[in-house]
Amino acid sequence: MSAVQNVLVVGGGLAGAGVAVRLARAGVAVDLVEVKPDVHALGSGITLQGNALRELDGLGVWEAARERGYAFDVTGFRAPDPVGTELFAVPDARTGGPDYPAVMGMSRPELAQLLHDRAAEVGVKLRYATTTTDLAQDADGVDVTFSDGSSGRYDLVVGADGVRSWTRRMLGIELETRSTGMGIWRSFGPRPASVTRTDLYYGGPCYIAGYCPTGEDSLYAYLVEDAQDRSTLGPEEQLATMRELSQAYHGPWDEIRETLTDPSKVNYTWFETHVLPAPWNRGRVVLIGDAAHTCPPTIAQGGAQALEDAAVLGQLLVERDALDADLWDAFHDRRVERARTVVEASNQLAQWQLDHVQGDIPSLMRTVAQLVSQPA
Repeated sequence: MSAVQNVLVVGGGLAGAGVAVRLARAGVAVDLVEVKPDVHALGSGITLQGNALRELDGLGVWEAARERGYAFDVTGFRAPDPVGTELFAVPDARTGGPDYPAVMGMSRPELAQLLHDRAAEVGVKLRYATTTTDLAQDADGVDVTFSDGSSGRYDLVVGADGVRSWTRRMLGIELETRSTGMGIWRSFGPRPASVTRTDLYYGGPCYIAGYCPTGEDSLYAYLVEDAQDRSTLGPEEQLATMRELSQAYHGPWDEIRETLTDPSKVNYTWFETHVLPAPWNRGRVVLIGDAAHTCPPTIAQGGAQALEDAAVLGQLLVERDALDADLWDAFHDRRVERARTVVEASNQLAQWQLDHVQGDIPSLMRTVAQLVSQPA
């Protein structure tokens, strides 16, 4: 018998959709509420390491994701010179094991759609443009009031509602989310034939200029700069700024730049970070994904860590017969230090760049790869 019979998941991102699928598939009644009006997440593309692909397989969506994404096993490094000289290429660690590619790029909206379709298929009740407005828990359950005026009672509430989690605020948890000092321009567009993997350019006007293929006909490109207040720029000005910054980068960037014509395909955000110390739960309400830990995408592990949270929590809730201290101890033992290590490594890579320091990147990357190669 599962530790819970009915669960509310708040937030439809990777963590929320992932845990909803795992619980519903095991016979738990699951409601998932998402404040956005549809499944299309903010952003353009996502880079998924092998351990994330392993978790997608566990959710039953790997084959469909592979058909829509673009897999590769090598990352290239280029110079910010007049021709974008290729300096070297490094094989990426297969952190998901030999059955999966090392890396896959994918459109975020397409991945979200796959996960929500899978959730509906296994019986999750999805409600969009809806969130929670009040939580009141006792020893046996949680009474929830929703933004549409409805209410419900659940054995467990999972707060997977992102960096600025409203669930976390309702629990009264104070957590400092700070800027790392970097901002990122992202765009989504067609994939030139010359782009068959991620290439990274270090130097020039940006800390990093890179791109990642996300499908046979698509890619996302990005430029990382000092965090700045870009909020006063209109869409056309944002597009012009990204195009101007990209002028220093060549090779495939020359083809990519020609496709940067649609302001709606460009967005700018700051890199932010936090890690919630254990416990991540307060009674029968638990936080996972970005609500509990977030980091800059310098080692592309954010999505993977969200999916791992979902996998571990889902497994424990299905396999255990009581929502007790032993279950929460097991969850925190498997997740908190692992997530913290990934966040700290991601922040360290960013800080080395900010400080213009040549840190021991190979050793740091090797440590993280060894860690995440073991199932969570």
